Amino acid sequence: MAKRRCHIFVTVALLLFGIVAILLLTIPTDDLTEPPEFMYGIVLDAGSSHTAMYIYKWPADKQNGTGVVTQHTECHPKGGGISSYAGQQGEAGRSLKSCLDQATRDIPRARHHLTPVYLGATAGMRLLNISSPVQSAQVLKEVGHTIQSYPFNYQGAAILSGQEEGAYGWVTVNYLLENFIKYGFVGHWLSPGRQTVGALDFGGASTQITFVTKDEVEDKRDRMKLHLYGHDYSLYTHSFLCYGRDQVFKRLLAHLVTAQGHTGNMSHPCFPAGYSVIMKVGTLFDSPCTVAQTPSSGYNPQAALSVEGSGDYDLCLGNMTEIFSFHSCPFSQCSFDKVFQPNVSGSFMAFSAFFYIHQFLQTTTGILVATPAQLEEAARAVCNMSISEMLVLAPHQKPRLQDFCAASVFTKVLFTRGYGFDEISFPRISFQKKVSLLDVNIIYLSISFFYSRYQHNH
Repeated sequence: MAKRRCHIFVTVALLLFGIVAILLLTIPTDDLTEPPEFMYGIVLDAGSSHTAMYIYKWPADKQNGTGVVTQHTECHPKGGGISSYAGQQGEAGRSLKSCLDQATRDIPRARHHLTPVYLGATAGMRLLNISSPVQSAQVLKEVGHTIQSYPFNYQGAAILSGQEEGAYGWVTVNYLLENFIKYGFVGHWLSPGRQTVGALDFGGASTQITFVTKDEVEDKRDRMKLHLYGHDYSLYTHSFLCYGRDQVFKRLLAHLVTAQGHTGNMSHPCFPAGYSVIMKVGTLFDSPCTVAQTPSSGYNPQAALSVEGSGDYDLCLGNMTEIFSFHSCPFSQCSFDKVFQPNVSGSFMAFSAFFYIHQFLQTTTGILVATPAQLEEAARAVCNMSISEMLVLAPHQKPRLQDFCAASVFTKVLFTRGYGFDEISFPRISFQKKVSLLDVNIIYLSISFFYSRYQHNH
């Protein structure tokens, strides 16, 4: 296979390792009279805010159960995540058609019936499954019917658990960094003997932290053991549902509305001065993450609410801190919300929305943001900017400018007070959008991971 440099986006690869293993195991090679040069597999990554389709290919003559996998093509359909179509008959399935149509063109016709396809959904569907199990099942049924109407080998549509999502992200990051194994210049797979890095993911509906620890994990729900490439790894992993970007913004607004009253005008300290928006009150309490905050009396979901930004870092920090709970830990130590966490150890990679927040802070303030003090300094500077000042510094970010103060303050509270990163451990966090594979443009997977993903320590 020709070698060349390839950039793989970590934020869209978290499903690859668990899913491609399934794909490799389900190839109906008995149907082949003459093995094709390549086999293909399709992964639909159904996130909370959007769905992405990735087509992978690998040599048909894979040896010893190890497939050498490259990304063939990708597709990003218009619209929201499949959970956003709940209650809209058939729309979730229809939202995938443009990409599935592309797949029929991108994959040779003779390979269609040999191509496994799988859809994995994350926190958006986990939330829908909480608020309406019936609608959640209907959405999965609809997307399943749509996928099965195409000439591929349908392997199912499922909602990943938070633990699986966190572990897949950790495996992906460490594979791409070649911490498990690398392809040497002599043409052999080598063990680099490197330490793994922890993974910090920030999606639309949840945030995940995963890292190797030698400490006892007191809550078995957050403990996972993996055997990868001849090595055992003991992981701490936890997914915080309702702490993803979109849900944090909604929870913060709901908190402010509850504190200030749910009619008329309100001040938002995390919105920049000069920014305002009008919304219906009901849109704040339509999520499982905020429904408990719904006002008990005098509440009209159709009432208009005018929100004015005040750009006050200290008030923003105070209100943001209140959406966390740092009390009543049932274990020897906790991060927040009564969740056990051992002390962070080693290096970490922060990706997804964390990368964009960190990049925005650096480019607009000129601060390196490599220590907790610098993170606070940069967040304070951004929060105290007016919307007009932000527009001058980052005009290309206009649709999202109002959210960067809240996102920055959330990151500060989560990393320093929640996860416990300090002056020593915080500089060991690398904020990255993508990772380069320096030797060859491959993502490969030992089928052993398919089995090891089920080796949870119960």
